[in-house]
Amino acid sequence: MFMGEYSHTIDAKGRLIIPSRFREELGDNFVVTKGLDGCLFAYTNEEWKHFEEKLQAIPVSNQKGRRFARYFLAGATLCEVDKQGRILLPPVLREYANLQKDVVLVGVLSRVEIWDKDRWQENTYDEDEMDEIAEHMADLGFSI
Repeated sequence: MFMGEYSHTIDAKGRLIIPSRFREELGDNFVVTKGLDGCLFAYTNEEWKHFEEKLQAIPVSNQKGRRFARYFLAGATLCEVDKQGRILLPPVLREYANLQKDVVLVGVLSRVEIWDKDRWQENTYDEDEMDEIAEHMADLGFSI
C-alpha cells in the first residue's frame, strides 16, 4: 500500500527520482500511464496486471469502455529504475501532466500519483471543502 507525499524535480532529460519507500514496493520496473485529474499513475506490475484484466472484461461493443481503455493504454509505458533510483518519463507523459521541473509524488493505496507541483497545490482542499467531501463519502457508505 502506498501513502505519503514527496517532492522531487525532473531533470532536463526527463528523469525523476522515485522515493526509496515507493521504490521498495514498485520494484525495479513498473508501469506509468496517464492518470485522472491531470497527473500520472504508477502501478506495480502485479497491480497493472489486475487493471488490464478489468479492462479486458469490458465488452468491446461498449464505446465508453473502449475510450476508457485507450486513454490508459495508449500512454502506458514500462519504466525501469536506474542505479540512482530514477526513471525516464517519456515526453508524451511529461507533456500530458505538465511536468516541467517541480514534481510531487503521492501514495494513493494501490498506486503512486505523479503531479506537477502547482497542479497538486490546486487540487488540495481546505477544511470546509473536506467537510463537504466527507459528508458525500458518508452518503456512499464510507465513514471515518
